[in-house]
Amino acid sequence: MTWTPDVSTNGTAHRVGAIIVAAGSSTRMGGLDKIFHPVLGLPLVGYSLRVLQDSPEVDDIVLVVAPGSIETAQRLVEALDCTKVVAVCPGGDRRQDSVNNGLALLPGVEWVLVQDGARPCITQHMVRLSLETAAITGAAVAAVPVKDTIKVVDDDGGVVHTVPRDSLRAIQSPQTFTADILRRAHKEVDSSVTDDATLVELLGYQVRSYPGSYANIKVTTPEDIALVETLLSSLRQEVKS
Repeated sequence: MTWTPDVSTNGTAHRVGAIIVAAGSSTRMGGLDKIFHPVLGLPLVGYSLRVLQDSPEVDDIVLVVAPGSIETAQRLVEALDCTKVVAVCPGGDRRQDSVNNGLALLPGVEWVLVQDGARPCITQHMVRLSLETAAITGAAVAAVPVKDTIKVVDDDGGVVHTVPRDSLRAIQSPQTFTADILRRAHKEVDSSVTDDATLVELLGYQVRSYPGSYANIKVTTPEDIALVETLLSSLRQEVKS
């Protein structure tokens, strides 16, 4: 199955919705709300908003934030003139609860792209590749080969064994699914997981991976801010050239 972006933009079929998940507690940021932390003059989550707003493949966007950040998020959406944002809603106790809250506000879409708001280095190429790959089996995730040697250790820190890394991948976002598959996964699986692809896997669906980027890091600590500023500056230079 080949992805045809012109279909989504004319409003007739294959409508694409995007959920930006930005409702985390930022516990490793030393009290900072990382989602609205300024990075090169723009709040962190603003990068995902701008890329998805500018994407010709995306029709509707829902921004999911912490309950106390609704007004701040709404002001940011207005300031960036993100006309595709159909709702700003509060997140839930778990990440998957936050995604499910956003999913409920996208009733008319056939595809759903889930983006982590703490990954500002998303690109238009990733959005398109995510949709193209999801068209094969109905589910796709960004992934990069694991560089480090991975060892399993016991409770005392003793090495139990070393895991061959050739087939290991670090998973990123965007993650894209048919709306039907994602809705079913959130309805039928209640296990706590760290990403939506795991819910889909637990139902027996095949999730396909596509090449992510080592620059597509998730901001989790204050030290990550300086790194992501360097990465974003590099991306800007690539776009200009």
